[in-house]
Amino acid sequence: MTVLIFVGVLLGFMAFGVPIAFALLLSAIALMFHLSFFDAQILAQNMLTGADSFALMAVPLFMLAGEAMNAGGMSRRMVFLASTFVGHIKGGLGYVAIMASILLAALSGSAVADAAALASMLVPMLRSRGYDMNQATGLIAAGGIIAPIIPPSISFIIFGVAANVSVTRLFIAGIVPGLLMGLTLVLVWAFISAKSKTIQSSPKEPWPIRAKAMKEAGWALLLPIIIIGGLRGGIFTPTEAAAVAAVYALFVGMVVYKEITIKSLYPLLVNAAMTTAVVMFLVAAALVTSYMITLADLPQSLIEMLGPLVDSPMLLMFAIVILLTLVGTAMDLTPTILILAPVLMPVIKKADIDPTYFGVIFIMVGCTGLLTPPVGTVLNVVCGVAKIRMEDIIKGVWPYVVAYTGLIALLVIFPEIVLAPMRWFY
Repeated sequence: MTVLIFVGVLLGFMAFGVPIAFALLLSAIALMFHLSFFDAQILAQNMLTGADSFALMAVPLFMLAGEAMNAGGMSRRMVFLASTFVGHIKGGLGYVAIMASILLAALSGSAVADAAALASMLVPMLRSRGYDMNQATGLIAAGGIIAPIIPPSISFIIFGVAANVSVTRLFIAGIVPGLLMGLTLVLVWAFISAKSKTIQSSPKEPWPIRAKAMKEAGWALLLPIIIIGGLRGGIFTPTEAAAVAAVYALFVGMVVYKEITIKSLYPLLVNAAMTTAVVMFLVAAALVTSYMITLADLPQSLIEMLGPLVDSPMLLMFAIVILLTLVGTAMDLTPTILILAPVLMPVIKKADIDPTYFGVIFIMVGCTGLLTPPVGTVLNVVCGVAKIRMEDIIKGVWPYVVAYTGLIALLVIFPEIVLAPMRWFY
């Protein structure tokens, strides 16, 4: 009964168009009344506690770093670097999009930001060279969702706070799966471009041009090395890494590339603050719901429901993947993390599944949901930038969704693909 009340109130308010943060608060209040008590002080205290987290300080700092990278020219130089090395291959601009997706993922950690940046830079080039826009925009959207997997990842930070899992371990564990996502895109795009009769090859760039591109992008390439090296060496925490990234991106944009001016700094800060406010309010509201979920003993109810699968971790993971896939079609990634991670974590621990490994699979499935309608946040962003219809981009993105699903299934069957590199790095 408690589960039905929580799910019914949450989904009911969302169906009426109530913002997710408020729907979470209302579902918590419904649980309070169901348990025969209501205390506004509990709501206020848990909201403050939810936002008052050292780990969550990384969110605004990485948001600021991402804005500074785009405004300061770091993202553009990364795309140019990729084009000089792989742009001459048949379907070269597609490989540029994939390579740039991986490089940008190591800078920003936001799927929406990366997809928007890639689409704004590459769509005009793709269109002018006669690429099929359905396929091209589908590839850009699929590349954008690598960002929450390769560190630094805002989604991993939120998952770590919500599920009480080490963010550093999540960052390290995401490296190999993120690179495998890039390899998956390469294989699918190679098959698509080989069959295409309209895609033409571009001239090969000489090595002096490549060297110049490498030199210009050197400052941007240094940032992921600093972050991952600092985390691996125990020099700083993820939150401190976020501060380093923000200061570094602002320094490069203002002093080295000189594309961020004092005048452009204010709107940059405002954009980062507005995005952060949305995320932090969601987190604060979700922590109230999490408190009430624990008080109502919903995790124990879920353990009892999934009891037959607890002794078979692989079957349990497949069941959870199916659940997350269904939820991901109707809900954005951040609320999915905040609602389901605290509920599922006791089940994962009961089944003796590594929480870090589960976090990586959770985020990968949630990211794939960003490519599926009706919500499809990343699809909507690319559609807006490229000015194409949703039904057109869906035609282009579905091969990548299928390929990502196959990759997730492979990681569920062989968890050591994630765990072995994590142990080595960590």
